[in-house]
Amino acid sequence: MAGAGEMVVPANVMDFTRTAGGRKIMLMLGAAAVIAIMAAVWLWGQQPTYRVLFANFSDRDGGAIVAELEKMNIPYKYAEGGGALLVPADRVHDARLKLAAQGLPKGGNVGFELMENQKLGASQFLEQVNFQRAMEGELARSIESLSAVQAARVHLAMPKDSIFVSEQKQPTASVLLNLHPGRVLDAQQVSAIVHLVASSVPELSPKNVTIVDQNGNLLSDTTRTASANGMDPSQVKYVQDYQQSVAKRIESIISPIVGAENVRAEATADMDFSRSEQAVESYKPNQTPDAMAIRSQQTSESQNGSASPSGVPGALTNQPPAPATAPITVPGQKTPAAAVPAAPATNTRKDSTVNYEVDKTIQYVQKAGGGLKRLSVAVVVNYRKTVGKDGKVVMKPLSPSEITQITNLVKEAMGYSQERGDTLNVVNSSFASEPAEIIPDVPLWKQPQTIDLALQTGKYLLMAVALLLLYLRILKPMLKKIAESPALPAPGHDALLQHGATGEMMALPGQRNYQENLSRAQKLASEDPRVVANIVKTWVGSHE
Repeated sequence: MAGAGEMVVPANVMDFTRTAGGRKIMLMLGAAAVIAIMAAVWLWGQQPTYRVLFANFSDRDGGAIVAELEKMNIPYKYAEGGGALLVPADRVHDARLKLAAQGLPKGGNVGFELMENQKLGASQFLEQVNFQRAMEGELARSIESLSAVQAARVHLAMPKDSIFVSEQKQPTASVLLNLHPGRVLDAQQVSAIVHLVASSVPELSPKNVTIVDQNGNLLSDTTRTASANGMDPSQVKYVQDYQQSVAKRIESIISPIVGAENVRAEATADMDFSRSEQAVESYKPNQTPDAMAIRSQQTSESQNGSASPSGVPGALTNQPPAPATAPITVPGQKTPAAAVPAAPATNTRKDSTVNYEVDKTIQYVQKAGGGLKRLSVAVVVNYRKTVGKDGKVVMKPLSPSEITQITNLVKEAMGYSQERGDTLNVVNSSFASEPAEIIPDVPLWKQPQTIDLALQTGKYLLMAVALLLLYLRILKPMLKKIAESPALPAPGHDALLQHGATGEMMALPGQRNYQENLSRAQKLASEDPRVVANIVKTWVGSHE
């Protein structure tokens, strides 16, 4: 019986392992196991480096992406708590292009592709709800395309149409923005988003669009458009842009003379954003009549007779007198002249009115906002660097003529106007040099590229050592034993004895000497010759 803790090996297994064929099979199985281990070590050393394919994707997109990767036989794994999908580094771009052809990732929002899956017999209400969802998804995708926006959600409130004008309501929209860390939206960008949403929905006014960021700040508040100085953000930005433009023009024209790092300019502009309209009507002094243009002229003439009536009252008196019949004799004339009646006395009146054109000037003046009232500019120029006799760099101030030249150039660049009250101050001074930042040298063994190289080298070295040890210590001896032929057991060595039909195996101890083993073998041969015959037959069969 076997002692406690000892494994009992069946006799037939022991017979198989003690034979030459059994030993070869066991050695071959061991060699195969060692080769498998070496292959596993080699594959571990050739494991690819994984890179991020997509991150921060929705669950719907994640499932679709994983399904496509499995179809393309691209290995993948998750990282960062499932928030990122990793694939081998050499297949990242290939996988992205192939997934983009499939329209992945689509994003968390559902667009008009929702209308493609309409079921037969859908009600009008369901179609309206799907259309509204599609509109919200498309608007969210458009807003997410902005660089500062990480994610967006759009909610549309679209009332039902009514035939009564008093019951008609305007649609409204609400936009929730999730901005990237460290990013903000200025007033113009917020206004752009407002008009983008308002232009996409029929009859939606920009006043009915509300935009809120992830911190709960109301970005579309129109009541805070004016700042403390009475200017709205657009006016403040206009002033800042104008000041920066003036400073940039000054530095660009002075830099070729003194160097790009040797001039600094700042401008302060006083803008007038008030709008005014003026109508002027003026008259010039009267000129001489000859030089004046006649507008209209009117002339009237009247005559009035003053003779007293004479003759006998009656109808004859009222009749004109008959012409004289008696001839009139004029001295010196042969033929007597006819009598000429005396003309009655009359009064004559002439009136003349002349109207001349009057000089008149009507002028309408409209002044737009944003006019420049006053401009102040300050320019600082560094000393000129010169090399002394000892070879050292010496800083010397500019000459008065150079300062005058620079001042004139600055006046031309800024558009200096004395009538406007502009001021300019050019100062030549030595710039305070900032101490150079001393970056400590990182030891070679602490540099990231050195650490990565060491890790890769150690990985391949460990793999090579493991493979070499497995080959020299295990695989090579096994192959050598498989190639060698088993030797015949020497006389007196331990032999396997089989007792009759019982099949029980026993071994003679190897520590006994030759005479004792020989006597035991002779005794066994005399007692049970059949066992000895079987042993001899086994020896002969193993060397055939």
